[in-house]
Amino acid sequence: MPPLPSPLLDLLSSVGPGTLALLLLATLVAGWVDAVVGGGGLVQLPALLMGLPAQASTAAVLGTNKLASAAGTSVATVSYLRRVRPVAVVAIPLVICAGVGSAAGAALASLIPRAAMSPVVLVVLIGVGAYTLRRPALGLVHAPSVHGREAALRAAAIGGGVGLYDGALGPGTGSFLILAMVALLGFGFLEASVHAKLANLTTNLAALAVFGVSGEILWLLGALLAAANITGGLLGARLALRLGSGFVRTVFLVVVAVLALRLAADSAALLPDGLAPWRA
Repeated sequence: MPPLPSPLLDLLSSVGPGTLALLLLATLVAGWVDAVVGGGGLVQLPALLMGLPAQASTAAVLGTNKLASAAGTSVATVSYLRRVRPVAVVAIPLVICAGVGSAAGAALASLIPRAAMSPVVLVVLIGVGAYTLRRPALGLVHAPSVHGREAALRAAAIGGGVGLYDGALGPGTGSFLILAMVALLGFGFLEASVHAKLANLTTNLAALAVFGVSGEILWLLGALLAAANITGGLLGARLALRLGSGFVRTVFLVVVAVLALRLAADSAALLPDGLAPWRA
């Protein structure tokens, strides 16, 4: 058996073969989730935060996460575009503003401490899940509520706001894009997913460019995770296109519930001992 290349040996020695295997599995699952409903970063980013050495900077974790996510989202986007045609008046301002917002958010990412990520995402996630659960018919039928200039303005606001969040933090971006388009534009979950993939791909590439220029990407690990994310993305996109909006909505709610519990546990672990007596 030929010896392993030195960069791969260095990677295995820094994270361990077991941790690397778990990261690859988590990234494959994240690619599947991201392709179906968005929010794969809520699986992938926590895995990276736990799996990478403590000396890895916040920006390096986020940059590596973006590399894997961009690869998987690219493949899922192509799969969706083969079956569902995006609406130009919505897609164009959504994508442009998402890219600008993401680049701005990525520039601010180094200011965010790693310990603050889980509580922030948890609060947003709970709101998203509660909103969707209270509206059982939300997104099951594609019935656009606004058109023309109004649709373009709402799409621009959605892209800019969620893009800024994506560049700065990232997890849940696809889910937030989908829910915003369903709630504010009247889109069905499947149709919203197509536009969300276009915007999410743009935000990933914009943030990736910023992280790449600043040298904040673990390239070998990112490449391995990208392959796993692509595999999951292909499987997820095909299933979503076959089963439609009802399936996408169900997966959305399941993902939100499971990850909210996980993030709640992560956030509780950050509390001082005086505020967490059960850990005494």
